[in-house]
Amino acid sequence: MSIIPNFVVFEGGDGSGTSTQMEILRRRFTASPPAPKGKPRCKLHSTVEPTDGPVGKLIRQALGGKLPLQPETLARLFSADRQEHLYGPGGIAEHCAQGELVVCDRYVLSSLVYQGITCKEDLPMLLNRDFPGPGLLFFFDLDPDIAVKRLENRPEKEIFEYRDFQVQVRLLYRELLPWYAGEGVRTVSIDASQSPEKVAADVWRELEKMPILKGEI
Repeated sequence: MSIIPNFVVFEGGDGSGTSTQMEILRRRFTASPPAPKGKPRCKLHSTVEPTDGPVGKLIRQALGGKLPLQPETLARLFSADRQEHLYGPGGIAEHCAQGELVVCDRYVLSSLVYQGITCKEDLPMLLNRDFPGPGLLFFFDLDPDIAVKRLENRPEKEIFEYRDFQVQVRLLYRELLPWYAGEGVRTVSIDASQSPEKVAADVWRELEKMPILKGEI
């Protein structure tokens, strides 16, 4: 697997706090002081999958239960959305090539887990085998009971946001992480039951080790 060094991914089950941590990271970069004179400041490009593109919008309709699709169809849509997200104009590859830190909320491992459960592992593996890996992947590990309680506050639930499915999600993430690490991706598991501030501190401690960020913020 090829690796993009300045590419970071947040992964975890529903309710694990990936979106919250992304927002905290955006605020940190916005509030950070200017870089030392003569040294360019590291720029953050934050993004998410499914995307807001045409294919991503179809996926979001399906996840919201408004567009009934076969699991295999959804798996293929995720792969198509990812292809455009990576290599289309203004995509991940372009921002990484410009020397930016790119952080994505969900990526390949989400497909291997969620679609691995709904249509077994062979198809998701086939569809995602050629995508490059991130230099750093965070897995926000959370007990499904806590996750389901957090999800109760959401105005609308998605099709995978129920306890029995989230139990399978957590187990499969934990099973796949060593394999992903064996492919050259630095993986870090974080206890997502902690306060958002404590989780953010743990995230930053690992991000600081990346060459693109050393001494920057």
